[in-house]
Amino acid sequence: MDRTSQTITVEGLTRRFGDFTAVDHVDFTVPQGQMTGFVGGNGAGKTTTMRMIMGVLTISEGRVLWGDRPITAADQRTIGYMPEERGLYPKQKVADQLIYLGQLRGLSARRSRESVMTLLERLGLGERTDDTVESLSLGNQQRVQIAAALMIEPAALILDEPFSGLDPDAVDSMADLLREHTARGVPVLFSSHQLDLVDRLCDQLVILAKGTVRATGTPTQLRGGAPRRHKLVAVRDAGWVRDLSGVTTLDVDGPTAVLDLTGDSEAERQRVLGEVLAEGLRRGGVTELTPIVPPLSEVYREVTA
Repeated sequence: MDRTSQTITVEGLTRRFGDFTAVDHVDFTVPQGQMTGFVGGNGAGKTTTMRMIMGVLTISEGRVLWGDRPITAADQRTIGYMPEERGLYPKQKVADQLIYLGQLRGLSARRSRESVMTLLERLGLGERTDDTVESLSLGNQQRVQIAAALMIEPAALILDEPFSGLDPDAVDSMADLLREHTARGVPVLFSSHQLDLVDRLCDQLVILAKGTVRATGTPTQLRGGAPRRHKLVAVRDAGWVRDLSGVTTLDVDGPTAVLDLTGDSEAERQRVLGEVLAEGLRRGGVTELTPIVPPLSEVYREVTA
């Protein structure tokens, strides 16, 4: 089976349930070799969108492209998919059912076993292969579900809340596995409510609210580019910053000040920062001059309000 990675493009994707429009003309791209975070509150339309990409739900309007052509069922079979509802058999042994699922997805028995055992070892479950799924903790059940999505050497990955319930070590292991796939050119789309994790891992974000795309871009782009606000900590009182040109002083508290650079270009703002630092040294010294990076949660609240 051909598992050549391709860009996934969603154009005008819409899903209606009777009179209710759950997803309304959604457009975005999941590029090859990049991790795309799909962010939105409960009911935003993330799961419905993923199901349409995978052919689980019928598309009311719009289309999904695999490269430069409409996606086919054969293409969808090459995608590692982790659905919202976990599809594991609780009373079956972990390795046995994963090997069986791998064969259903087109792997030989030998290749399926090799892939399953390698992934379970990587995910910290090498000693639990003969345990039943129901005997595992919820976090470990999640790891088994992740293995089910990854074991077919996927051409793309569509993962619905893959980090839910994982401890920090498991999150790191999962992140390393996903980076290995993107390094081979695999496009990855995953949803998550953990904005700090999305910020750390993703090359780009798609923010969804009430079934529509509210913002797309890299974390830096969504924050408005390079930080304009900076924190200054001087050795002495920092009240002198109020007299500087190219700076709006937002707050001064003794030696600490919060500055907003007013220049239109990055070069201009760097020049102003140099002048701030030079003036601070003349006024007795500066111990800190650092950018204030707004958290992704702040950006999210602004674009979904």
